[in-house]
Order: sequence, then C-alpha cells, then structure tokens
Amino acid sequence: MIEIFAYAIGVMYTPGPVNLLGLNSGLNGHFRASLGFFIGVGSAMLILFLLFGWAGAALIGDRGLIVISALGCLYIAYLAVRIIRASVTVDHRKESMPALRFRDGLTMQLMNPKGIVATLPIATIQFPGAGIHGVSLVAWSLVLAILAGGAPGSYSLMGDMAGKRIRDPRFFKWFNCAMATLLLYVAGSIGYEFVYQPLS
Repeated sequence: MIEIFAYAIGVMYTPGPVNLLGLNSGLNGHFRASLGFFIGVGSAMLILFLLFGWAGAALIGDRGLIVISALGCLYIAYLAVRIIRASVTVDHRKESMPALRFRDGLTMQLMNPKGIVATLPIATIQFPGAGIHGVSLVAWSLVLAILAGGAPGSYSLMGDMAGKRIRDPRFFKWFNCAMATLLLYVAGSIGYEFVYQPLS
C-alpha cells in the first residue's frame, strides 16, 4: 500500500504543466480563485483511476493515446499563449492573468498524457496486486484524486505566498514568460514522445 502512495506522490508532485500553471496562478494572486482548477484536476484523475481500474489499459490503445497526446499538446500551448499575453500590474495582481477554472483543470488533466501514464500503472498493476477492487477501488481512487488536486494547489499556495512579497511588475512579466516557455517546452516534449515517436 505504501508503494502506491510513494509512486503517486512522486509522480503528482513533481513539476509538470498542471503544477506549473498552479504556481503561476498563485504568483498572480489567484490561489483562491483557482480552487475550481484544483478540483478539476482531482476530478480528472478520479475519472482516469476509475476508468482504468475497471476497464484496464484496453480502454486507451496506442492510437487513442496519440490522439489524446496531440490534443493535450495543443491545449497546453493555448494556455501558454494566454499566460504570455497577460498584462501585469502589481497593484492589481488578480487582474493580471485570468483565473484558472474547473474546466481548465479537468480538460488539461484528461488530455495530459502524463496523467494517463501516471494512473495506468496504479490502476492496472498496483491496485490488483494489492487486492483493491470494487468499493475499495472507488475509495482509493478518491483519496489519490484528492492528492492529485492538492499538487497544483500546493504549488499555487507557494506562489501566492512568494507573490505577496514581490513588488516589481517586471518579475511577474518575466515569470509569466518563463512559465509560458516551460509550458511550450512541455507541449513539445509530449508531442515528440507521445505523438511523433509512435508515428515514426
């Protein structure tokens, strides 16, 4: 059982597109306004855990993962463009970037191939190996989904605490550009690993 938590926390709390967006939302003063985003991320993970736990890996074949990965890359790139185009003012941090919503978290995590890659081993290997099925599958999936929603939430909280101490608007503009660049890199690496390589 500890192996399940160790793997889940290791995968969910390392920097990735969802956690980077959480950090950026916190720095821009949207920690509270982004609660729906965190719930959306957790909801997406709950859906993935339950789907894979009941239907197994057969639900998403190689072609399905390529399509989801391509859509995920486009969505991550779209969010990066939104971030880089946001105006920045220190006095009105909450207006500098639109808050992330439930739909953003749900959509991004469902189309994030790293979310699928994170849930597949747990749902198809670790759950059956630990005898987790039926009602216990739902309970475990719910606990892990809450942990998943807490990952971008913790990044956002750290960003919010740091953002309150920063007064120079150039920092926020620079950080938005850095986050957008990282997100574009993530979209490119996902596209290369999960779309280009399987097709070539």
